Amino acid sequence: MAIASGLTSAITSPLHPEMLQAVKAADVLMGNDPHCANWIARNGEARPGGAAGGRRGGREGRRRAAGA
Repeated sequence: MAIASGLTSAITSPLHPEMLQAVKAADVLMGNDPHCANWIARNGEARPGGAAGGRRGGREGRRRAAGA
């Protein structure tokens, strides 16, 4: 991995999703993405109904879904 050897920039196309995924993964592995926030924002699972996720309303939503 060239980033581990000091590569700070490369000539790449931002139009290739595979390249963006590789760069975000490298940031996680190198410790440049605290708590994997950028990785999760880009590659996290989409929630049904467009919910953004997080902890708000999680337990209540599960209780309502289980009771229905």
